[in-house]
Amino acid sequence: MRIAVIGAGIVGVTTAFELADDGHEVTVYERRGSVAAETSFANAGVVAPGYVTPWAAPGMPGKVLRSLWRAHAPVRLGARLDPATLRWMWRWWRACKPAVYAANRASMQRLALFSRERLHQITAGLKLEYERSDGYLVLLRHPTELAMAQPGLALLETLGVRHRVLDAAGCLAVEPGLNADMPLHAGIHLPDDEVGNCRQFAHLLRGIAQARGVRFRFHTEVERIVPGTQPQLVIRTASNDESGPLTTTADSSRTGFAPTQPMLVDTVTERADAIVVCAALGSAALLAPHGLKLPLVPVYGYSVTAPLRQHEQHPDRGPRSGVMDERYKVAISRLGSRVRVAGSAELGGSSIKHNAASLDTLYKVLNDWFPGAARMTQAQRWKGARPMLPDGPPVLGASGIAGVWLNLGHGSSGWALACGSARVLADLLASRTPAVDTAGLGVERLRH
Repeated sequence: MRIAVIGAGIVGVTTAFELADDGHEVTVYERRGSVAAETSFANAGVVAPGYVTPWAAPGMPGKVLRSLWRAHAPVRLGARLDPATLRWMWRWWRACKPAVYAANRASMQRLALFSRERLHQITAGLKLEYERSDGYLVLLRHPTELAMAQPGLALLETLGVRHRVLDAAGCLAVEPGLNADMPLHAGIHLPDDEVGNCRQFAHLLRGIAQARGVRFRFHTEVERIVPGTQPQLVIRTASNDESGPLTTTADSSRTGFAPTQPMLVDTVTERADAIVVCAALGSAALLAPHGLKLPLVPVYGYSVTAPLRQHEQHPDRGPRSGVMDERYKVAISRLGSRVRVAGSAELGGSSIKHNAASLDTLYKVLNDWFPGAARMTQAQRWKGARPMLPDGPPVLGASGIAGVWLNLGHGSSGWALACGSARVLADLLASRTPAVDTAGLGVERLRH
C-alpha cells in the first residue's frame, strides 16, 4: 500500500518505520525542516511505564486548584482560557471519576509496557546507539508523599513492574550525586525503567526508515485531506528537496533551538491508499471538516538542558539516569554529558511566551538535588506543546473517515508510548490483531 504519514515527531517517525517494516510504500509529510522538531525536541526522555498515567485522576481538580497560588506549582493556568480549553477542562473533570480513571490508566500502562518492549526490540535489532541509561528514581520529600503513593505501588505490584521502596540512604546508593543535605523521606526505584534521548533516537530511526524506502517531505504543510478509497492530500511545499536539513536559530536566553519555517510556495494534490494522521495539535484542523472534532488542546511543558561539570574528584555529579521529584512533578535526566530538567503543565498559555515561574521551579528542583552540577551559563531553555486529550490515552486506529487512520494525542507520554503505538497502528491497518489489548484506545470513546 502507498501510505501517507502526516507528522514527523517521534510518533510519526516510529509509525513510518513500522509501516515500512511491513512492506508498505511510505511518505512522511512534515512542516518543519527535520524530524522531532517540536514536541519531541527536548522532552524529559523518561520511559517509565508504571508512571504513565492519565492527568485526569481522582482528586486532581482539587490539587490543581490548591496549587494555583503556590510559587512552585506543577500545574498553571493561563490568564485567558479560550472556549475550546474550557470545554476540554469540563471533559477532563468528568474523566477524573475513579472508574473512568482506572480504565484509562490500565489502557495507557498496557500500551506503555508493550512500547518499552518494542523500543528494546528495535534498539537491539538495529544496533542503535543513542544517549540512554537504566533506572528511574522517584523522590518523596515527606512521609505524606509516600502515603499518597501507596495505591500506585499496589498497581505496580499488579502489573508486575519491579520496584523497591528505599530510605534516604538507599536513594543515595542509587544516585550518589544527590544532595545529602536535602531532606528526603524515601524513594521508589524502578530499575527496569530508563532515560533516552528521544530526538536522537528519532533521527537514527529516520535514517533506517529512509534506507528502507521511506520518503520524508520536509517544509511541507498538509492543508487538508480528501477522504475516500484512495484519499488525497492537498499540500503546500517549499521545494522538492528531501534532504531535510534542520534550520535553527540559537537563542538560549529564550527558546534554545527554534526551528524556522521557509515560505511555502507550491500547492499540489497527492494520492495514497491510506493516510495516517500523526500531526499532534495540527490533527484537529485536518479532521474537523470531516465530522471528527477531537478535544485536543496544547498543555505546555518546559525543559532546561545544560552540560554537566566535569570533575575528577566528583565523577558522580548529576544524575546517573532519571530522577523524578514527586512534589513538583519535575524530572531530572542524564543525557550523555548533559543534564535535562523538565516539567510543568501549562493550560491556556502561549508557545512563544515563557512563564518565568515555571522555569524558576525547574531551576529550584535541579539546585535542590544536584547543586552546582551543571554549567547553567550554557543552558538552553525550551517550551513545547503536548497534544493532550482530556481523558489521557491516545487514539489509535481507524478514524471512521474513509482512508484515514489515527495515531495521536499522546500528551506528555509520547516518547514512552511511541514505539508501541506505531506497532499497534501498523497491525490494525493490516487487519492483524495487535500483541497488546487496545481496549480504550479507539476514537469511539471521544464521539460523545
